[in-house]
This record gives sequence, C-alpha cells and structure tokens, in this order.
Amino acid sequence: MAVTYAKGHGTGNDFVILPDPEGLLPLTPRLVAALCDRRRGLGADGVLRVVRVDAHPDAARYVGAAEWFMDYWNADGTIAEMCGNGVRVYARYLVEAGLAVGGELAVATRAGVVRVMVAPDEISAGLSKPRMYGQSVARVERRRHVGEAVDVGNPHLVCRVADTQELAGLDLSTSPEFSEADFPAGVNVEFSAPGVPIPGADVHVRMRVYERGSGETLSCGSGACAVAAVALADAGLITGRVAVDVPGGRLTVVLDEEACWLAGPAVIVATGTVDPQALDVRLSGLDGPRKVGAAGAGAL
Repeated sequence: MAVTYAKGHGTGNDFVILPDPEGLLPLTPRLVAALCDRRRGLGADGVLRVVRVDAHPDAARYVGAAEWFMDYWNADGTIAEMCGNGVRVYARYLVEAGLAVGGELAVATRAGVVRVMVAPDEISAGLSKPRMYGQSVARVERRRHVGEAVDVGNPHLVCRVADTQELAGLDLSTSPEFSEADFPAGVNVEFSAPGVPIPGADVHVRMRVYERGSGETLSCGSGACAVAAVALADAGLITGRVAVDVPGGRLTVVLDEEACWLAGPAVIVATGTVDPQALDVRLSGLDGPRKVGAAGAGAL
C-alpha cells in the first residue's frame, strides 16, 4: 500500500506531511519513526497528518471551530501537543493542496485552535502567549545551566548563555539532562545568546534547541516564542518584537497583550508516494504506545 506524502519545512524545521482527511491511515509510532529516518526513510523532524476534525478522536471537541486537525508526531514516534513551525508548514500545505484558501485559517491542534495567516512569502501563527512559571536546571557536559520554564502549549526550558561563541560550543548531540520532577512529560531545551541590535526589533537573540523526540533541530517555532518571552522580560518589556536567529534562518516573534505571533517562511518542497514495505513497516494496527511527549522524548 503506497502512502501519499509531501515534504515541507519552516526555517529548516522539516516535516513529512500525510494527507489523510478521513483518518483512515493506521499511523503507528514505528511507521512515523521509519518515515523520519534520515538514511532509510524520507527524513524529518516530525510527521504532520492532515485529518478533518470530525475524523480524529483527539479533535472531536473542535468540531465547528476548525475544519482541519494537525495530528503531530515527533520523529521518534511519540505524539506531541503542538509545533509552531509545524502548524505554519501545515497551513502552507492546506493552501497549496487546495484544501483551504489563503488568508486567515483556523487549525486545530492538541493544544487548542491556532489562527494562521497565510501570505505568499510568510506565514504567521498566533500561538498561546508564553507563560513563564519558574526556574529549573539543564546540564550539558556536566555544566549547569539555570533556565526559565515556559509553557507555550508545550513545555520549554530557556537557558541563557553569555555570547554566540558559547552558544556555538554547546554539545547538543545528546539530550541535555533536566529535572524529570519539573518536566514529567519531557521538555524542549533552548539556549539563547544576545544578538546585535537590528532595525525593527526591540530585541535580537540567537538560539539553539534540543527538541524532545527529535534531537537538535535547525529551528523550533514554539521554542522561539519561549525564548522571545524571556528576552523581552530581561529587557523589562511585556510586549514587543523579537528577531530570533536559529541555525535554519530567522523567525520573528511579536508578543502583544493577547497572543504570541510567530512569523517566517514555510515551503513545500516535494510530493510523492512511499512504500511502507520498503521501510519494513506493515500498516496494520498500532505497534507501540501513543504518548504525548514522554520524558526524554516528545514534542516540538
């Protein structure tokens, strides 16, 4: 059974997109991990299943509020609440596939309904306003980094470093150690360094991230929002515009009184079909647990 797919990315944060409007594809953790394998599969940071809200049990509460549900899976086969870049790529796919028109869309996620504005060169997503709720610690190569815990519909730990040289020197080839007591469902760990002032931004920062369930990625949308909230607070601001440079490019985050708007490019680069048997995966039933951001694995 061939599976239709598309491939897209937002500032290098890449996704396999599976059109499945009626929710008929028996998606499993094993299939997701195989698709995301960068040597034996298509390669991606995660999978976005395109399914109608009335065809997925996790989206039933959104019937009437949105037509489409973003069923998001991390690269390791765990299920996640939200993905900031993912929802922007998802909206780009909906428009290019003729499933929605451009302009303003409503996309349902496990973290709620997200407003998305689709323009030719940029897509903006109105995410939950980041909520800072305490401090915790991450360790990289046994070095202790105190960070701010931030909820953006999914959990983040934002750790400041002194400069871009220290940022570049971090070894993120494996997951930073973190407190499972503070983050029982795992956490995305961001490291941010101050950038030089640039026109049009109240604050400019550079960022790297280790995402639960995917490892270090070139970009993380909700992570950029978490970093922006911390950077604005450090500058004594509640609202403002933050330029966030990630390894894959630049994202712009605008915090207003009600929401956090994440903006940047999002493109579809390929479409095609993939043979699950060639991936050594059978499409029959679930073959593993369905978890939302398990500790040490999880969401963008």
